[in-house]
Amino acid sequence: MEHVSLSRIGVVGRGRLGSALATALREAGHQVSGPAGRGELPEGDAIVLCVPDSEISAAAAAVAGAAPLIGHTSGATPLAALGPAGDVERFGLHPLQTFSGGESDAARFAGCRCAVAGSTPAAAEAAASLARSLGMVPFEIADEQRPAYHAAASIASNFLVALEAAAEEVAGAAGLDPEEARAALAPLVRTTVENWAELGPRRALTGPVARGDELTVAAQRAAVREAAPQLETLFDVMVERARALVEKVPA
Repeated sequence: MEHVSLSRIGVVGRGRLGSALATALREAGHQVSGPAGRGELPEGDAIVLCVPDSEISAAAAAVAGAAPLIGHTSGATPLAALGPAGDVERFGLHPLQTFSGGESDAARFAGCRCAVAGSTPAAAEAAASLARSLGMVPFEIADEQRPAYHAAASIASNFLVALEAAAEEVAGAAGLDPEEARAALAPLVRTTVENWAELGPRRALTGPVARGDELTVAAQRAAVREAAPQLETLFDVMVERARALVEKVPA
């Protein structure tokens, strides 16, 4: 593929990521067409599909011939899904970030990592160039690595939300309504995540399991069973994982 100018970018998809990406690209100096909705065809030197994984192939077919470079923003989907776009270069661009649909979403690209891929080295470099233009740090991910990569991202983000929802539910037995529980627990969660990022999981672990205080662990388990019995199995699994960290020999 000859060098393709990336001054004009088409974005397909009006969801959280598509809207944030279009705004961020404009703020970075790109000329942006979109985000386009269903049945609309954006223009550009490259077109980025910000659609659900199951719709990537159909969206690729819809933009066939519209640009020499077609990409998707899925972390889990291989580049082969872009095949219906025809004889074009394909790329992947997956910001390792979460978007809530708020006004600050466009600023969330800066500083985060971004998984990129390309059907050719030039396509991969085009994806990396787009990532860098938004202040992201690109790294290449091969198709065969995508399932593990995306599972790690889901555990780190989606499962964390589910875990905090469980904590919020148990806090109800202590007399805290959901909003109060979030306000009380959020500083603890933020510091814990910062410690994990800086120190690693073993050194960041605190609390009764880390101290070997089995009486407190047993009391907590009983409280969980009474407050939210459906969470007892989750509690046991997390205690086991915490114990495994305590027993792990430092590298």
